[in-house]
Amino acid sequence: MRFKTLILGTLFIFGLLLTSGISYGYERAIEAEMADAIEAPMEVADDADASGGQFVWMEGPPVTGGGGEGWVEYNLFIPEPGTYALWGKVIAWDGNSDSFWVTWQPADPDENAQETQNTEFRWGVAQSNEWHWDRINHWLDGGTFEREWEIEAAGDTTLRIAVREDACMLDVIYITDNLSEDEAEVNPRDPIPSDSLVPVEPQDKLATTWGKLKAGR
Repeated sequence: MRFKTLILGTLFIFGLLLTSGISYGYERAIEAEMADAIEAPMEVADDADASGGQFVWMEGPPVTGGGGEGWVEYNLFIPEPGTYALWGKVIAWDGNSDSFWVTWQPADPDENAQETQNTEFRWGVAQSNEWHWDRINHWLDGGTFEREWEIEAAGDTTLRIAVREDACMLDVIYITDNLSEDEAEVNPRDPIPSDSLVPVEPQDKLATTWGKLKAGR
């Protein structure tokens, strides 16, 4: 009888937890090319090694630098308030092709970082000429620190990743409430069907071919 009572009590508590809105962990991966909006000269390009065979960038050879125009935006529904981190699957060849601007509203202010040059929103991307994961950070004048975003209420948010330097490449965005700085612990991943991503076709953007430049590395 005691055992039956214990089991029933455990099931009751478990049911309360399931319906109480308590979050046990959130993750979602998004193909970068599935943006809700793409502003030129940011564009979709092809690469067989990228997740889904495509990525986004401002086209340009490594070492050139420049950029400063164009962006991608994602309209993201966040189901629970909390503190979140973002990771990107990226290629950044060198010191002239290794940064983006990143704002996530409403946690960040409605600010055009390409105009203000506010380093709070500058992401210094870890360099490698292979696809790799990098947590989105503040690249401040006094050092580089991992970013966190306080989402105060469930609902719609807008993530903008804007060009700072051409040739910096973005394949996947990974959202998580796991704030560890250890990639192995967070285990960012490519999108899977359970991410329930609804593809949005980029309008009036032509895919470009990355193969020639990549083959010459």
